[in-house]
Amino acid sequence: MLRLLGVAQGSRPLRVCRGTWRRAVLLAGAVLVGLGPTAQAALGDAAESPPNIIFILADDLGRADLGVYGQKVVPTPNIDRLAAQGMRFTNAYSGCSVCAPSRSVLMTGLHMGHTPVRTNPGGVSIRAEDVTVVQRLKALGYAAGGFGKWGLGDVGTPGVPEKHGFDVFFGYYHQVHAHYYFPDYLYRNSQRVPLEGNAGFAPDLKHPPDGAYRPVDPSTGKRRQFTHDVILRETLQFIRDHQDRPFFCYAPWTLPHGRWHILADDPAWELFKDKPWKEDEKVVAAMNAMLDRSVGQVLALLKELGLEENTIVMFASDNGAGRRLDGVLDSVGRLRSQKGTLYEGGLRVPLLARWPGHVKASAVSDLPVYFADVAPTLMDLAGSSLERVDGLSFAPTLLGRGEQKKHECLYWESAHGNKGQFSQAVRWGKWKAVRQPKRPLELYDLNKDEAETTEVAAEHPEVVRRIEGLMRQAHTPPPAQVEPDKPAGQRWR
Repeated sequence: MLRLLGVAQGSRPLRVCRGTWRRAVLLAGAVLVGLGPTAQAALGDAAESPPNIIFILADDLGRADLGVYGQKVVPTPNIDRLAAQGMRFTNAYSGCSVCAPSRSVLMTGLHMGHTPVRTNPGGVSIRAEDVTVVQRLKALGYAAGGFGKWGLGDVGTPGVPEKHGFDVFFGYYHQVHAHYYFPDYLYRNSQRVPLEGNAGFAPDLKHPPDGAYRPVDPSTGKRRQFTHDVILRETLQFIRDHQDRPFFCYAPWTLPHGRWHILADDPAWELFKDKPWKEDEKVVAAMNAMLDRSVGQVLALLKELGLEENTIVMFASDNGAGRRLDGVLDSVGRLRSQKGTLYEGGLRVPLLARWPGHVKASAVSDLPVYFADVAPTLMDLAGSSLERVDGLSFAPTLLGRGEQKKHECLYWESAHGNKGQFSQAVRWGKWKAVRQPKRPLELYDLNKDEAETTEVAAEHPEVVRRIEGLMRQAHTPPPAQVEPDKPAGQRWR
């Protein structure tokens, strides 16, 4: 596919002006992906201004961790501004309730009954033959960079990001590696990048007594490097380096997941260090503030470079909050449960999208969407289309034009399918069903009971039968979920 456009995977494309780029790939891109009349017209209308795309993915951020979704304690002014300048989705769902499978759905457009990675040990790889949305965008001429946590193939496996469309990926490959904010190294295109100041530093799994680590290692005199700071710098530099051609910037940042550690001199820690909370709660609050600050830096850079009106910015979280933190942050709000379950608290996530002049400001949509829809939506916004996926483009809703196709249902599985037993969940209109192994199907009416407090399966046997049929249709056996060999005493390479 890529050879048809003369684009080699892993190569660094030439910097060209946008008009020249669009004219060069317009016809080839149409032949490549089989565009229909609508997409061809969109390409023609945007011939001189193909949009950049930035997709920021937080890690274990609860929907209610953001001001626009009800957060009262941690200010998130930059993310709130992103919502005010674009669209906020109130019925957005992740691909799964844990990290790696959710990202597999995001990248492939295939839901949990079909996507290649369905377990969550950290290094299970997508296959060489699996095609990501990044590869599709690359075939249209986009430069592609990723910065943060990959989670779909450790170093040395077929799933490394540079084999699936990225010109550069900087950060963590194995997601257990991404639990740590002070590792000895990160990776750039499978090559180790040492982190000066972190060598030999192995922080306890619990927080230090004062809640944050000293920025300078007293034994070496070197400054410790907090990985999000390093990853953010690489994110911003990629945008600067590619401002003259269309780019896709995937920012799967690690905040606020993993070991809750932070540096004592970070301004975000100053906001919460004296709160009468547990140390974990203070650090998570600081991480959420740091995340918001980082989004603000991306938005400020786009304004500085004059790219605001030609850049689509999307923001989401990979699943529900890792912990509810009820009574302090209330990260899940009134929803039931949290990450790792198929109830609303494990699956419902924030989703925001901004594209000035195209997406109406302060818009709110209650359209049910999930991560399988992201890949076809990005292709649609890029002027193309994506077939043979489970997702549907929600670009008509974003842009306020065209017919918005709707799912018959949304489907999820738990991340244990390789063991022969797995939970399933379906949203069918107002109905939400959850079925756990060897237990009867549970049914909830989300219009009346968003918190899933009252189980009503016995009252609606016809709905139960229909949803059980949808569950049977959606599931296919997963490919082998193989965790790669690891160095002695280490969980990642």
